[in-house]
Amino acid sequence: MKSFSILSVLLAATAASAHTIFQQIGINGVMQTRHQYMRLPSYDGPITDVTATEMACNGGPNPLVKISSDVASVPAGAQITLQWGQTLDSDFDTGLIIDASHKGPVMVYMSKVSSATGAIPNSGWFKIYEDGYTNGVWGVDKLITNKGKVTVTLPSCLPAGDYLLRGELIALHAAGSYPGAQLYMECAQIRLTSGGSTSPATYNIPGIYAGTDAGIKFNLYASTISYTIPGPRPFTC
Repeated sequence: MKSFSILSVLLAATAASAHTIFQQIGINGVMQTRHQYMRLPSYDGPITDVTATEMACNGGPNPLVKISSDVASVPAGAQITLQWGQTLDSDFDTGLIIDASHKGPVMVYMSKVSSATGAIPNSGWFKIYEDGYTNGVWGVDKLITNKGKVTVTLPSCLPAGDYLLRGELIALHAAGSYPGAQLYMECAQIRLTSGGSTSPATYNIPGIYAGTDAGIKFNLYASTISYTIPGPRPFTC
């Protein structure tokens, strides 16, 4: 426990320089114009209250001041690349993505909406990707190594239509008590131009996490780590 306390103090001192924003997408390997199709805050800070309305696409303490009027046309089954950077003008190649101390999982959710540029929904969310902790490596570690990028495949059986694509990572460096975990999330606006007819089970955001969840209240500095990714398991066709 002493090591946890010391590390917590040290990490808190550097927290101001360690935030991140999901701010760009790529479609089948082609990165799109930076910030296009995105709903973005100007500040790169986290949400720590898992019951906050802002859990869906950010906002509140990090107001959404850059909201694109564009929707990305994407075929179902396409590969989508999500890219994070510390700030809205970060240099992805040489700049900070997120501080390496901010270890934790990376996840991707979707929600089908009547209009991708409309109101942010509380309901209808489902997970399509998660990367937690495997053989000593965290999802965030891989994200940093890959210069802020993670690539996921959109389920090919989803119905055509408008969706919000929600990228999220959870930094666990101060998660030994609640609220302590830092949750970073933003949403992209996409339109599936083809697809199937399968409707996945959906969940509310907020509502998928509780402060007592093992993946939210977590001691990153335990001698032995076994991590359970919070939320539902990813939907597959």
